[in-house]
Amino acid sequence: MDMDIVWLGFFGSLVAGLMTAVGAAGVYFVRQLSPKLEDALLSFAAGIMLAASFFSLLLPAIEYGELQFESKGLAVAVVIIGFLAGAAVLFYLHRHLPHEHFLSGHEGPDAKAFKRIWLFVIAIALHNFPEGMAVGSGFANGDIANGTSLATGIGIQNIPEGLAVAVAMIAIGYSRMQGFMVAALTGLAEPVGGLFGSLAVSLAGPVMPLALAFSAGAMLFIISDEIIPETHRRGFESIATFSLIIGFACMMYLDATLA
Repeated sequence: MDMDIVWLGFFGSLVAGLMTAVGAAGVYFVRQLSPKLEDALLSFAAGIMLAASFFSLLLPAIEYGELQFESKGLAVAVVIIGFLAGAAVLFYLHRHLPHEHFLSGHEGPDAKAFKRIWLFVIAIALHNFPEGMAVGSGFANGDIANGTSLATGIGIQNIPEGLAVAVAMIAIGYSRMQGFMVAALTGLAEPVGGLFGSLAVSLAGPVMPLALAFSAGAMLFIISDEIIPETHRRGFESIATFSLIIGFACMMYLDATLA
């Protein structure tokens, strides 16, 4: 096992996760976001995640698969399996873990025994864990450039996401301190995911394409199942769409210039 890759993945995802706290700190200056701005910020974050899924995860997964299996068809088949598995696991977790969406409220089993604050914690952990896993996997095979672009992109998208979460908590009656602390602490799910992803690709080379594709599938599920529907329900679909496109372009630029 290459411990350098493990530590790179952990550190990169830790830095990205801490950006959630940077965004959440804005709650001390902004008590409320307009619905239009909230949709734009979350869509921008989704655009970065979407581009990261393609340029930093799926394409490298296919390239690594080709080197390992010496067959493009087999490599693509393995990547598809990992991609579908990532989406399926997130689907299962979303349906069986009670959590609170950013905007549309409760989802999952009955959660009367849970305080609402814990529903937010679970929700953000469901978002941040696969993001951290993506960063950790991005350092696969010592690919520092790919891992760095992923960590940078995910870190950037965590800033508006952290602010949106903290403001949402204030809107339902929690204090600024509680909103900041929950958003900041849930960012720590990313280094846990980063450690998991970097360990997976370090322990077994053939797992590398699967791990990268799994992270991509998990992130794409979050984008399509949660973020896009939530940002298209209040009449700001066009703004949300162009914000997503801008986020996608930013991540594409980062991937092209840092790789």
